Amino acid sequence: MLLIFSLPANRASQRVEIWRKLQRNGTLPLRSSGHVLPNTPANQEKLEWLARSIRSYKGEASVVQVQAFDDLPDARLRQLFIEARSQDYQRVLRELNKLLSHSSARRGAGRLSRLRRRLQEIVDIDFFGNPLRKQVEALLARADGDEASSPKRRVKAAQYRNRVWITRPRPGIDRVSSAWLVRKFIDPRARFTFADDPGVHPGTIPFDMFHAEAFGHRGDDCTFETLCKEFAIREARVRRIAQIVHDADLNDEKFGRTEGVGLDRVLIGWARQDVADDELLRRGMELIEGLYEGMGKSSEAKP
Repeated sequence: MLLIFSLPANRASQRVEIWRKLQRNGTLPLRSSGHVLPNTPANQEKLEWLARSIRSYKGEASVVQVQAFDDLPDARLRQLFIEARSQDYQRVLRELNKLLSHSSARRGAGRLSRLRRRLQEIVDIDFFGNPLRKQVEALLARADGDEASSPKRRVKAAQYRNRVWITRPRPGIDRVSSAWLVRKFIDPRARFTFADDPGVHPGTIPFDMFHAEAFGHRGDDCTFETLCKEFAIREARVRRIAQIVHDADLNDEKFGRTEGVGLDRVLIGWARQDVADDELLRRGMELIEGLYEGMGKSSEAKP
């Protein structure tokens, strides 16, 4: 997709605004003219909105679907996108290395949150899988103090298979995501029930409950994070979901993730429609599964 535009000379502030949006959307400026993005529906929508803004500022804009550039082969165009994101990742790497040179007490949660947000912004426009992404994520995990996997904890998982898990009624994002985690990684045959007091269902495994020795909030962790640590679940996608759930559930902006807020509002809306607990849990788990799959390795975008 190619955006070609012009703005009147007296529209300096609008010119800066458009330039910033182009940067944020990950466009590649061509030396001749225009800004390029891989041809996807999401990118087309972004450029169409930019074109509409430009026209509202008395400028001219065209969004063009380009088959090929005679002076810019696909392989070179792809490489230019990768190089642009390399510069972004390298800036984050430099800040992270500088941050890690200090003790944990001196790092500051605010700086880490800002770097997490910046990483997510880069990932969103990393159209061709820049290899530096894994390096940045590994350093962030180190900064978060992720503990190493424990063989002792893996053995413990066998005690929690083919069981009934219990949690409070009207599950929100932490509980539905925790149930998803249980069935996906801990107990594929897990069944779930609901009660305010786990004592009414002896032998069940409580999670996210107030009055029990349950898998729940511990320290600064939400229930999902507690389960990840207890069962040594270290997959990268799960770690990202844990950050999303944490920020939505605890609302402390620790990881700078905003995706979970929308998911939580959907669950709240269903609950207000008097959707039954079992159905609410099922729908919520499907939402998390969709989020998980959406974070998987997608097919490469075409320039």
